[in-house]
Amino acid sequence: MSGLPERSLIIGQVKQVLAEDLGSGDLTARLLDEHVEAEARILCRESAVLCGVAWAGEVYRQLDPAIVIDWQAADGDSIVPGQIICRLCGNSRSLLSGERTVLNYLQTLSGTATIAHRYAEAVSGTGVKILDTRKTIPGLRLQQKYAVRCGGCHNHRVGLYDAILIKENHVQVAGSIAAALKKARETVPAGVSIEIEVESMSELKEALVADARRVLLDNFDLRMLSEAVKLNAGQARLEASGGVDLQTIRVIAETGVDDISVGALTKNVRAVDLSMLFV
Repeated sequence: MSGLPERSLIIGQVKQVLAEDLGSGDLTARLLDEHVEAEARILCRESAVLCGVAWAGEVYRQLDPAIVIDWQAADGDSIVPGQIICRLCGNSRSLLSGERTVLNYLQTLSGTATIAHRYAEAVSGTGVKILDTRKTIPGLRLQQKYAVRCGGCHNHRVGLYDAILIKENHVQVAGSIAAALKKARETVPAGVSIEIEVESMSELKEALVADARRVLLDNFDLRMLSEAVKLNAGQARLEASGGVDLQTIRVIAETGVDDISVGALTKNVRAVDLSMLFV
């Protein structure tokens, strides 16, 4: 899958989570003969979109490079109940010590990719892009944003450093929408995206007069969204946000907005049901 974070980042992320789980060592694994070899399989128990292969593989690379993993599916693949995702063989202590960390990665990131896929499918054919937000699990932002792409949706800004989103409180401090936009254009490097949030049609008009090129329509109802699209007439890229779920997203997309941001892609994650079984 394209867009995988740099390997150095993955190595550091896995090192951190292994330290969190193993600490000074796996006490339970010491009950096993240290020389015993074993085979295991990771099995899917529900329909999902797979994500997290690189992190799972890195867990065992750091724990025991001798462990062999034969992946039967790749990131972005649809998986079904009963499907074997991978086969593993190697030292039994190592396999068991890494089991929970591997499953945590695969279950959580596959959960993100799966819900992203459902949202992408819900707006298929409309031309609308579904965007993620910064509402991510702490410590898992890059991983979840990668999972969003695996599911067929799109990343918005990664953090506060790579794009500007002027929200209500920023406007309040700046004095006005026009003042906030002017200050943003004066202070950011060329090529940095500048978006401003509006909460009413009058604020949208003010933003368009100030030559806004990207506008977030916060909690606009369907009638307001349609009016906003008509008023905008293609001047700015319009993003709808608020009140979005799988039941409402299609009708929101059909109003003609360009983007819809969905915090639930990364915030309300339900882990996919996977398990590791020794054979």
